[in-house]
Amino acid sequence: MNHDQRNILTVSQLNRQSKELLETYLHQVQVSGEISNLARPASGHWYFTLKDSHAQIRCAMFRSRAQLLRFIPKEGDQVIVRGGLSLYEARGDYQLIANGMESAGEGALKLAFEQLKAKLYQEGLFAPEIKKPLPKHPKHLGVITSPTGAAIKDILSVLKRRFPNLPVSIYPTQVQGTAAAPQIADALFRANRDARCDVLIVSRGGGSLEDLWPFNEEAVARAIHASRIPVISAVGHEVDVAISDFVADLRAPTPSAAAELVSPDRMEWLGRFEALERSMLRTMQHKLTMAARHAQQLALRLKHPKRQLQENMQRLDMASMKLEMAMKSQLAQRAKDLTTAHHSLERHDPRVQLQALKQRHQALSRRLLPAILQSLSSAQKEVQKQASILQAVSPLATLARGYSITTNATENVITSTEDISPGDVLITRVNNGKIQSVVDSVEPLDHE
Repeated sequence: MNHDQRNILTVSQLNRQSKELLETYLHQVQVSGEISNLARPASGHWYFTLKDSHAQIRCAMFRSRAQLLRFIPKEGDQVIVRGGLSLYEARGDYQLIANGMESAGEGALKLAFEQLKAKLYQEGLFAPEIKKPLPKHPKHLGVITSPTGAAIKDILSVLKRRFPNLPVSIYPTQVQGTAAAPQIADALFRANRDARCDVLIVSRGGGSLEDLWPFNEEAVARAIHASRIPVISAVGHEVDVAISDFVADLRAPTPSAAAELVSPDRMEWLGRFEALERSMLRTMQHKLTMAARHAQQLALRLKHPKRQLQENMQRLDMASMKLEMAMKSQLAQRAKDLTTAHHSLERHDPRVQLQALKQRHQALSRRLLPAILQSLSSAQKEVQKQASILQAVSPLATLARGYSITTNATENVITSTEDISPGDVLITRVNNGKIQSVVDSVEPLDHE
């Protein structure tokens, strides 16, 4: 067998090697194109062709991946497919196994969404501390949405069921398309200018990312941020997220949920009113009972005018006599106080007091010098006494009698043989100087 014959491959081998190469080197790619020949058999798998103006490729998306898509593609849709290249060995078909798919415009929209979200976050438009609280009991609700859409129908239906007395002002706008964002922003400004409402709902029903895009526009986000009235964002379904959700003071998962957030439960309110009515009736009954009892007591205390006049005249006479006696008593007391004050002034004549102080000053002056001399003498004797005591206990006196004080090099006093070791430097203080020595040996005394 020659060299060429040894390298001959079977069709199966060629297809298998081709498949391995494709799956190894092109296991993850993104391809844009137009869908054609779309087939969705009962198995749940999708088979289609992705093409552009010059070429096409077969594609397959298995059911587990197809179920994760948020939209159903159709013939002619421009899409971006993510997946890996493979080969169907049985037929030698080159194909793309799709793991994900999005509308061709959706990728750009997602990028724009994330960029605007990051920008507004950096500016602080999402900060929790700037969120305005919703009124506990709204007096007037404003709804910014399409007047014919599903969102307004859901909101009005909930309000009719829960609290039909809540006034509602609808600010009609488009909620889809290029004209929607300016209209929504303008409606927010008008609602703030009107100042009728104390809470606003910005809302629309579900849809694709393109459908919800007006609520991801910067103009809408800044209009919500500038609103003096608290704003609830209720855009799409619970899984949908819009920029308006982050800027708004509160996000509601659905328009219906937003209506429930701003409307009290009618039955709960009726129950509270009935309880208040019963409490009011009890309070009024109690007050009427107390008023009747008080009126009864007043009737018992009521007197005939003539009798009342006589009693008043008697009280007036008594008061007049009491006043006259008090005035006489006060005059007598004032006369007595005046006499006492006159005698006191005579006793406290300044000339008499000045003479007495002068005599006392002379006497104290004569006693001052002997007292000072005596005090100095006593202090001198006490100083001499204390000096003698200090001399007696002074360490210098002890040294003069032939004693000495021994310390180590750090000037700690040696009181025991345990404080030193051979080789230590000792300093001995005597009466007229210091002696430095080195320990040769230590011999403790035997006390036994």
